[in-house]
Amino acid sequence: MSTGTDRVTIGRTAAWTTRLAFGAAGIGNLYEVVTDEDAARALGTAWDRGIRSYDTAPHYGLGLSERRLGAFLRDRPRDAYTVSTKVGRLLVPAPGATGDDLANGFAVPAAYRRVWDFSADGVRRGLEASLERLGLDRVDIVYLHDPDDHTEQALREAYPALERLRTEGVVQAIGVGMNQTAVPTRFVTETDVDVVLLAGRYTLLDQSGLAELLPAARARGVSVVAGGVFNSGLLADPHPAATYDYAAPPAGTLRRAVRMREICERHGVPLRAVAARFPLGHPAVAGVLLGLRSEKEAADAADMLGRDIPAALWEELRRERHLAAGAPVPGGD
Repeated sequence: MSTGTDRVTIGRTAAWTTRLAFGAAGIGNLYEVVTDEDAARALGTAWDRGIRSYDTAPHYGLGLSERRLGAFLRDRPRDAYTVSTKVGRLLVPAPGATGDDLANGFAVPAAYRRVWDFSADGVRRGLEASLERLGLDRVDIVYLHDPDDHTEQALREAYPALERLRTEGVVQAIGVGMNQTAVPTRFVTETDVDVVLLAGRYTLLDQSGLAELLPAARARGVSVVAGGVFNSGLLADPHPAATYDYAAPPAGTLRRAVRMREICERHGVPLRAVAARFPLGHPAVAGVLLGLRSEKEAADAADMLGRDIPAALWEELRRERHLAAGAPVPGGD
């Protein structure tokens, strides 16, 4: 049985990820304030439990996530961990701005404004700014971040810029990070990306990634990192006030999640453990990315990835059609 500390190579590159990666949006004050001390404790607990891959972005807390992550990693051996960040949103100072950034989901002062930029110049400027905030001389993976409304420019301008950075050795692996499948499938089939960060589209509740994206990635030797495996919360703790893809869950979706929790509990396994492990059954999936904001969450995530999951549980989920036909499940349990 693999655990969250196992290392998996990204595509055909020298980059790698631990099977469990630390999603750093939470330490960028996603929805609520996290103190510097709590952020450091979350990162420290993850490190102590063997997590060595970290994902961040300028978008997360208007750079706060990158700054906190960089401060934590500063004294760690550079070859002992991997970092991914994202390009496509430039942070531009907003002098005189008041209020917070909660309209965009982050409890931070609105000291900057985000400007979409998928030009070649925007890619380089964005990466340079991220490296400055991180205090690092390089990152391992760079993703194009949510180019939904900028797909053609991202393919025409941003992707070739990333390809040049990879050729120059500035980054080891390049890819795209999105919460849909159609555009990432185009990148997999039309470009030479190494990795896709797929959020919320290969989970116990939404297996749409299985139709085209995952088979294409497998065929092309492209790795997938599965994010949003709890669909923004419902699969971690199903109840009417939980969110599904950042909104109230449809009644039928809530019923499905509650039913899966009943099945999991009957087999003595928490639903969140099964939700976290499920994507790892697909051979294209290199790792899962869990958003963590506290030492308790970091410890729990490591525990969940290490849980034994009986084959009978997967069989019951499949029998009740909670798993798509042909969806592979983790073996060796």
